[in-house]
Amino acid sequence: MDQQVHFTTLATADLDAARRFYVEGLGWRPLLDVPGEIIFFQVAPGTVLAFFETARFAQDLGTGVERPAVSGVTLAHNVADRDAVRAVAEAMTAAGGTVLTAPEEGAFGGVFHALVADPNGVVWEVAHNPGWSVDADGTVRLG
Repeated sequence: MDQQVHFTTLATADLDAARRFYVEGLGWRPLLDVPGEIIFFQVAPGTVLAFFETARFAQDLGTGVERPAVSGVTLAHNVADRDAVRAVAEAMTAAGGTVLTAPEEGAFGGVFHALVADPNGVVWEVAHNPGWSVDADGTVRLG
């Protein structure tokens, strides 16, 4: 198996709230939007993030679990500087997100970050780490 992830799909209790947050609030463009079922966003070359209505998600899994929950997952959005951390956290809040951790120095690795939950509880870390970078081709450089 190649070391790649092409789709990340999250169970979403309120798909309409997710749509309002990402499309209307943050200005994301859906790759595909199936009302009442799922919405896909191209988030990087070869990478799609999907929000799948929880009952449909559970049906697709075939587990019989009525409401699977997102747990122990943080999505990270890295930015160029500390001011961008503040600006993105403010934009996410204005779009309906909830600040869990206001912009601050992180405990690890020289990061300056904020944690914001979307309306369905998906936690985003908005971070600036001067020791990390992302090349134009999407390659992440750590350290």
